[in-house]
Amino acid sequence: MPIYTSSSESDNEPSRPSRTTPRPRPPRLLGSQKPIHDILGGGKVADVLLWKNITVSASLLIGMTVIWFLFEVVEYNFVTLLCHISITSMLALFIWSKGAEFFNWKPPQIPEVILRESTFREVASTLRVRFNKILSKLLDVACGKDPGLFILVIAILYIFSVIGTYFSFLNLLYLGFICILTVPFLYDRYDEHVDYIADREFRRMKKMFRRFNSQFLNKIPRGPVKEN
Repeated sequence: MPIYTSSSESDNEPSRPSRTTPRPRPPRLLGSQKPIHDILGGGKVADVLLWKNITVSASLLIGMTVIWFLFEVVEYNFVTLLCHISITSMLALFIWSKGAEFFNWKPPQIPEVILRESTFREVASTLRVRFNKILSKLLDVACGKDPGLFILVIAILYIFSVIGTYFSFLNLLYLGFICILTVPFLYDRYDEHVDYIADREFRRMKKMFRRFNSQFLNKIPRGPVKEN
């Protein structure tokens, strides 16, 4: 039996293209035509998040996983773990340096600068730009410029608040770190599929909001508006 859809549904939801016709490019989820590498700053941080520098990305992922395992599974105390790491490192350097005197080993080379200042500045600059954009977007949403997006953000924040009651801060921090290292990489590889699904769901949300607005919000009595 054929299924017919109304004209309103066909206007609000993107039609799935046939196999013979090319799929039209849906609007990008991030609202920009730039590649995600440029959106993330286009520097070393973007390379790490998109796994273009596999060594650094994998090292960060393994390091955070080890830290999460030690604190959540083994239940290490932070001060105890820090002291044990320091003791182990100092013993290893002591044995290495003393063994170099007796067995003609190459002594350990301690670099003068372990972490460069430019790396911290680049990371801080990228985080500052991202934070300012996110904060300005949230302020625009809070002012009611996009009611559909306002309801969506409220729903997402409520879901996060419920999730936060079942997870500790370290678990949430580790989960957020995993998302930072995986979501941009997956979006960079499957951006067209993600944009298509996001555009379809966003149209459905707008349709539901228009229906809710017409059935409930518009029926709320409003007082007289004073003109300046």
